[in-house]
Amino acid sequence: MYRKILLAIDYEDDGEGKRALEEGVRLMGEDSELHLATIFNPGGAGFFPHVTTDAPEDRENEVRESLSLLARKYLPMKHSASLHVVAGTPGEKLLALAANIGADLIVLVSKGASSRWPMRRATVEYVAVNACCAVLILPSLIKAPEEAEDKT
Repeated sequence: MYRKILLAIDYEDDGEGKRALEEGVRLMGEDSELHLATIFNPGGAGFFPHVTTDAPEDRENEVRESLSLLARKYLPMKHSASLHVVAGTPGEKLLALAANIGADLIVLVSKGASSRWPMRRATVEYVAVNACCAVLILPSLIKAPEEAEDKT
């Protein structure tokens, strides 16, 4: 079993959150720690990246609340998890967090090779290649619409 499991979750994807949490709980031992992380883009507006519509603190609080809701919804009552909300580049920030908490497993849910998700695919590949610990990449349970059409 793994001692510290870091689950990377897209706070906007309920299915991904459920999938990652189910697998994380399954891999936990008696003394394991579960860490849920979401990396968000603090964002800017078009040509003016320094101009944002929301204050960074408001955006972080919104993301944290979404992650907390996913945890309350899908994490069994007998388990607890530490929540981590970080602004920045997903791959780099996720690996830095994993090193900081001493994770021995990172769990990611892949959206697949669809052209609709090039940034996600790049993040999964970056983490898998550069991680300082084991990485488990789970397939998404629901495929993107264009992936389903390609197979018919």
